[in-house]
Amino acid sequence: MTDAETTATPLPVIAVLGGTGKEGSGLAFRWAHAGYRVLLGSRDADRACAVAAELRALAATHGRADARIEGSDNLSAASAATLVVLAVPFAAQQDTARAVRGALEGKVLVDVTVPLVPPKVDRVQLPAGGSAVLALQAELGAGVRVVSAFQNVSAVHLKDPTHPVDCDVLVCGDDATAREEVCALARAAGMVGLHAGPLANSAAAEALTSVLIAINKRYKVPGTGLRITGLPGSARAG
Repeated sequence: MTDAETTATPLPVIAVLGGTGKEGSGLAFRWAHAGYRVLLGSRDADRACAVAAELRALAATHGRADARIEGSDNLSAASAATLVVLAVPFAAQQDTARAVRGALEGKVLVDVTVPLVPPKVDRVQLPAGGSAVLALQAELGAGVRVVSAFQNVSAVHLKDPTHPVDCDVLVCGDDATAREEVCALARAAGMVGLHAGPLANSAAAEALTSVLIAINKRYKVPGTGLRITGLPGSARAG
């Protein structure tokens, strides 16, 4: 019996659009390992199915042969999910969201997008208006509750559930209930999710990713993270 089946309140079905990339597949693996049903979405459904099979095999090596990870195209994944995660490169953010807009109505959309502009990805280059996710909320309208999170989480150790992820997750959104849902996802993935205010505050998290990349390069490490100090123990306990 899975964690989802033994939980009083059913866990959401999560679609990860861009789920074949490093960040998307890593988060998907963590959630599936925690008992969630996860749907990997991609422009290439065959590729999504192949990656899903790889993640199921990996989960089995970590004692979760019952991990539920499936692959499909983005629209099918978004339609079948109760909560959607957008984990695509900045250049594909708006187009991917528009393509599945009808499947997002009434749902929470977790945007992991970082506005990196190659080749200078270690330099903060926020878009016009100051926030990529704020522009996405304006594009999708009030029927979709957009929450910003996970931009500052390195993908390096996500596929090893025995490795702690030494990073807090800043969760920004205009709907407090939606933010709390995403904080729960952070906890399920082995992190601490922190309410970081309205969606406009996401500009800070988006900018910090370039700062962390610059630190990684300077100190020759694979994935630095953020820790918020001075919190009561209850905040970290969830």
